[in-house]
Amino acid sequence: MSTIVKNLQTIQQRIKNACTHANRNPKEVRLLLATKTVDSDRIGIAMEQGETLMGENKVQELKQKCNAVKQWNPEVHFIGHLQTNKIKEVLKWASCIESVDRLPLAEKLHQRLIFEEKEIDVYIQINTSYEDSKFGIAPENAIELIKEVAKFKSIHIKGLMTIGLLSSESDEVRKCFKLLKQIKEDVIQLNIPNVEINELSMGMSGDLEIAIEEGATIVRVGTAIFGERIYPDSYYWNEQKSLNE
Repeated sequence: MSTIVKNLQTIQQRIKNACTHANRNPKEVRLLLATKTVDSDRIGIAMEQGETLMGENKVQELKQKCNAVKQWNPEVHFIGHLQTNKIKEVLKWASCIESVDRLPLAEKLHQRLIFEEKEIDVYIQINTSYEDSKFGIAPENAIELIKEVAKFKSIHIKGLMTIGLLSSESDEVRKCFKLLKQIKEDVIQLNIPNVEINELSMGMSGDLEIAIEEGATIVRVGTAIFGERIYPDSYYWNEQKSLNE
């Protein structure tokens, strides 16, 4: 049995245990394969085990990997920072963009969708840890952004996404996930047209249990399945903000 298969079994058991602890149905939580730097053959091993949800951070890796694993007909999410000049390419492969975090991006996305006569699901990315190094709308501005993005009929807001604080202090990490859940509940109360938030994409290899306890419906796991990467996460998350974005 390959290491990837063993790791997948471990992650699925972690998800199941976390759901049991939180008195949740494990079917409520989906595992997203975070495939940054992972070659297609290794992704295929995971998909042979029944995993069909994958998320990519880098636009340039989308085409090659999606072509290589198309036999499994995966659901593909884009989970990295999206520059407006890469929208056209992302729309060729992704059925959901989890990282919409600013109005100009939504405007350009809408324009392209109208041109292509398409629609797409998105999640609003929120910077719940208030770290300058992370992308995402500030929590206090999230609802206003959601209201504005909801005006674009080609874009369907289905969830919220956050990258929790990378910390060994579980209470501090939990605050990030609690905040995302609270924003979700606030949005639901407002009953905004064209907004149907059912998904909370939060939690990764090191903190998925806390995320599940706080209501995650998608956990994004890469390292704990595919192994350590040769570059730091900051490279793949593209957390260095450019001046023109």
